[in-house]
Amino acid sequence: MEESSDLYDVYEANGSPPWADDQHQCLEELDTVECLRRKIKYYFMNPCEKYHARGRKPWKLILQIIKIAIITIQLVSFGLSNQMVVTFKEENLMTFKHLFLKDYVDGGMDTYAVYRQADVYDHIDYIIEQYGHLHNITVGNHEYEKSGTFYTPLTVCQEFYRNGTIYPGNETFEIDAKVETECRKVYPMYHPSLQRAFPDFELHFKRMVSVKITFVLKAINLQTVRHRELPDCYDFTVIIIFNNQAHSGRIKVDLENDVDINECRDWKVTGASARNIYLTVLFDCLIIITCIISFTLCTRSVINGIQLQSEYTLYCKEHCGKEVPWSDKSEFVNGWYILIIVSDTLTIIGSILKIEIQTKVVTSYDVCSIFLGTGTMFVWIGVIRYMGYFRKYNILILTLRAAFPNVIRFICCAGIIYLSYCFCGWIVLGPYHEKFRTLNTVSECLFSLINGDDMFPTFKNMKQKSSLVWIFSRVYLYTFVSLFIYMILSLFITLITDTYDTIKQQQQSGTPTSELQKFLSVCKDLPNSGVYRLDKKNSCFLDCCITRSVNTHSHWPMLTHNSIPV
Repeated sequence: MEESSDLYDVYEANGSPPWADDQHQCLEELDTVECLRRKIKYYFMNPCEKYHARGRKPWKLILQIIKIAIITIQLVSFGLSNQMVVTFKEENLMTFKHLFLKDYVDGGMDTYAVYRQADVYDHIDYIIEQYGHLHNITVGNHEYEKSGTFYTPLTVCQEFYRNGTIYPGNETFEIDAKVETECRKVYPMYHPSLQRAFPDFELHFKRMVSVKITFVLKAINLQTVRHRELPDCYDFTVIIIFNNQAHSGRIKVDLENDVDINECRDWKVTGASARNIYLTVLFDCLIIITCIISFTLCTRSVINGIQLQSEYTLYCKEHCGKEVPWSDKSEFVNGWYILIIVSDTLTIIGSILKIEIQTKVVTSYDVCSIFLGTGTMFVWIGVIRYMGYFRKYNILILTLRAAFPNVIRFICCAGIIYLSYCFCGWIVLGPYHEKFRTLNTVSECLFSLINGDDMFPTFKNMKQKSSLVWIFSRVYLYTFVSLFIYMILSLFITLITDTYDTIKQQQQSGTPTSELQKFLSVCKDLPNSGVYRLDKKNSCFLDCCITRSVNTHSHWPMLTHNSIPV
């Protein structure tokens, strides 16, 4: 007893005994692990739980709700404006076909063609005559293009092989494959026909590849005035093509127009105000600022997740001696945040293009539509993230995420079979069925068959010129329908169903399935317990760790390294 008393006096004089240092070290490691658990658990909380844990307002959630509303309003506004532009373009195209194509009937463009040499000259003269009398025949506000004080002429260009002698009766020919172009400029106001303007002009029908007639007309889209938008000035480059590339005796005629939208040079609008344009631009700037803030907040959250992933990986390597699986690492990278970041980027680019369109800097309606449409689609898909906080909705999201890798593998295997049928159908059935003429139409036809659409016409429209090919088509179509509808689609549905059942059983059992979930399940602290609140000087729950350390020194017995819970 005296020796032990003396030994106690020595330790009391020199400081704490050696086992007290070990105890203190163990408790520090325990507090570090508990702090890491709480940090990770806080990271995976939903906005309401984070509010109860630290009292912070769910700014990202509020910002996303506001962003969805204003982006949807922007998209609807742009869609209505774009709809007027598309309508004006389509109706002008239809107008030009009726004005410049002789005996044109709506819907007859696929069969509109000429078959005689005299008809070709007659149609060209008709176009020139109609162009010259445009002011007297059009009911629209169309006008000729001017170069200075003069009207720009109509251009007739003939493309033909440089040299060639063709004798089908003797089955002989000699051809120079180089294509030459001969162009003539016609002023219809002075010369109402091609022969009067150029008596020596001749079409080389044996060598002719095509004839292109080009001219420019101007118009103003006045319908936007009713929507308090300034009208745009349009330049329509009309191109009429006589296509003789097949040299089959049938020259197909087509009319196309390229549209250039410009700001009108001088304008005056009474009874309406143009300030709506500036308010729209200001609204677009507000959306850009909102998306930048959302982009910054989501990027910060992604970076925080990556940092937590590094801390957790380092802890597992140093204290547990094992590597973290990729499935657990991917939990720290929130795919919803990445989706929102992509959506914000697309919306920012689309909004900038929309501002430039409204100020007439650019006219890329299609490009702007792609960016705004895709960005809005991703924004609305991101709403599913917040639906996942409810237990009954979350099972759908978990099923989609769990089944996604298997679905991709399944689609890859099924896609190989699908492509094999596409190539086979194109090369064998293409000459006998219009739906198999190109690879694109073959793919569309087979995809329709998978969905049970247009099945009977596909069978019926097969030409019976070749009995062998007709029998092959039946075997081909029956095997494709049976394979994809009765087998592959059934397997696909089974794949999703099995994943759903697995996720449902896991939710009902409540047992953690991954190492990360097992690690977090040790922490039983509720969001409103107060242990998640941050100290002003430390971001690692220092306050709660110190409190827990004091309580441990007061009540816990001596611990060894082996007794620390992991």
